[in-house]
Amino acid sequence: MNKIKKYIGICAAVCLALSGCGARPDGAEAENVSAQEAEDGPEQEMESTSTLEAENVSTQETEDGPEQETESGSEQEAENVSGQEDGPAQQERPEKQATEPVTLLSAYDGRKEGRAPSVKNQGSLGTCWAFASLTALEASLLPEEKLDFSEDHMSLNQNFLLGQNDGGDYTMSMAYLLSWQGPVLEQDDPYGDKVSPSGLSAVKHVQEIRILKPKDYDAIKQAVLEYGGVQSSLYTSMKNSQSQSQDYDPDHGSYYYDGKESPNHDSVIIGWDDDFPKEYFRIPPPDDGAFLCMNSWGEAFGDGGCFYVSYYDTNIGLHNIVYTGIEEPDNYSRIYQTDLCGWVGQMGYGTDGPLGNAWFANIYEAQGKETLKAVGFYATGPDTSYEIYVAKGGKLTEREKAAAGSLKDAGYYTIPLENQFALEPGERFGVIVKIYTPGKDHPVAIEYDAQDGKCRIDLTDGEGYISLQGEIWERVEEKQECNICLKAYTEEIKS
Repeated sequence: MNKIKKYIGICAAVCLALSGCGARPDGAEAENVSAQEAEDGPEQEMESTSTLEAENVSTQETEDGPEQETESGSEQEAENVSGQEDGPAQQERPEKQATEPVTLLSAYDGRKEGRAPSVKNQGSLGTCWAFASLTALEASLLPEEKLDFSEDHMSLNQNFLLGQNDGGDYTMSMAYLLSWQGPVLEQDDPYGDKVSPSGLSAVKHVQEIRILKPKDYDAIKQAVLEYGGVQSSLYTSMKNSQSQSQDYDPDHGSYYYDGKESPNHDSVIIGWDDDFPKEYFRIPPPDDGAFLCMNSWGEAFGDGGCFYVSYYDTNIGLHNIVYTGIEEPDNYSRIYQTDLCGWVGQMGYGTDGPLGNAWFANIYEAQGKETLKAVGFYATGPDTSYEIYVAKGGKLTEREKAAAGSLKDAGYYTIPLENQFALEPGERFGVIVKIYTPGKDHPVAIEYDAQDGKCRIDLTDGEGYISLQGEIWERVEEKQECNICLKAYTEEIKS
């Protein structure tokens, strides 16, 4: 019997940031793998007698709290974004499509192109992660749609245990948006009153978020051109527009930090200038060039709320999140999921199997007469390839192939199925992914209690499995105390 290694980890990042139980499917055996307990703290491997290894994704502290570096292909567990080599190649996606790389201009300013949202002010709260996420999301809709999303609704989400003064990270933003808990409009949940009304529904459905490789400046620029903005992070000792720092030149609205501190503040890259003079920085960097970033400290900061960050800054461009798939809220009738807190860690077989390979599955019960239309999952590193299968009746070894493809960047992707499956009320069905992520010992994204006080995890709402070769399956909620990050999307069949 092959050993299953499970590496559970915390996947958080920037000013940054998962739930499931049921009976084993007929005919599926579980390998005898004991659960491991995750150690406190970021990036800690847990090796007990368990054959499952849990990967503790590192965290960074963001302006308001711990910011975790995810271990994805981008050295930040992906807060993975950017171009994908589309899921099933033959499937068209309703969202914006990445185009072939173009010759990049030496300078670009999204404000001059109508691609920049209005500048906001987070005040004294530690919510830069929410502001940066939603600003980048708003930018992706411009200039066609100008919307103002609620940071209160994201940062006060009931699945998060952190308060607004405690910070957060982009994995939390991803979890909130990808589970359709938001976004909602600012007018329906205004910022700063410490209250978030219940019963609000998402006004958009986010179906894809890409995480770009670290320090790939051409990819960042390309993403800015295509999607309006890229959420990224930096380290700063500053707290607001009135703060002073040896790294910030208020006369030129320029910032350059060359130390070793991890990121603690999120902003959104909306442009660049390859010729921005190095002399404009308080401490000159090695050469010219800077990204134009939109901050969340009001218009009194920098150049009307924006500032230039040197290309040579230690942290800018390390964590890069792009909101690439935003759809209308009627795109699907129902979402099936067990990971409301999203990608917290990773699981896999380490070196006991083919490196980067694993099978994972969730079994759901149809809530109505509907058609299974799509499946969504995380690619925990770049250049991930996948095959998707569906097991009607919930027997995982009796499955039908429904899609296949590859993904250039880490991130979350919704893959339309080539073959669609009719479901009856109460019918059990399994969604299965065979994944290969080069160089990743633990390619399967999971939600679990990392004992970091960030998220409220529910292990009673799902039935997830992992397998080395797709034949012998391990029940993860019972053995590994985690949920598989794997969603299913259906459309109601109207009589």
